[in-house]
Amino acid sequence: MRDGEKQIRLLIVDDEAGFAEVLRKRMGRRGIHVDTAGRGEDAVRMLHENSYDVAVLDLKLEGMDGIEILKVFRMLDPDLPVLMLTGHGCEKAAAEGRRLGVAEYLSKPVEFNLLLEKVRQVGSRKEGVRGQDKGSSG
Repeated sequence: MRDGEKQIRLLIVDDEAGFAEVLRKRMGRRGIHVDTAGRGEDAVRMLHENSYDVAVLDLKLEGMDGIEILKVFRMLDPDLPVLMLTGHGCEKAAAEGRRLGVAEYLSKPVEFNLLLEKVRQVGSRKEGVRGQDKGSSG
């Protein structure tokens, strides 16, 4: 993390616990605070209880899938940037995700530096939205 930069808070939702844990550790070493959830229900609870700058959702999960989680996320935090990870290309889900405002689709296995770059990119956009909200209250 560079001087003067706010720490990005990232929520990773993926049922591959090992993958999520590796991302958590690697992102953490780069100054990003990461919480992980293996199920959609847990992710919704975490977003209800915490504020995040970015969410990374796996498209295919047991129970609630990434699109269902995204719909709930949009109700809880409409400005939350979401990156969708998928190992299964599905045009219908991709179209629905774009309609719901997914910032980017990335294929698994995702290259770590690309994911890091996208998280930082969209995380800084969320901070800009927060700054505008604070300045416009009146």
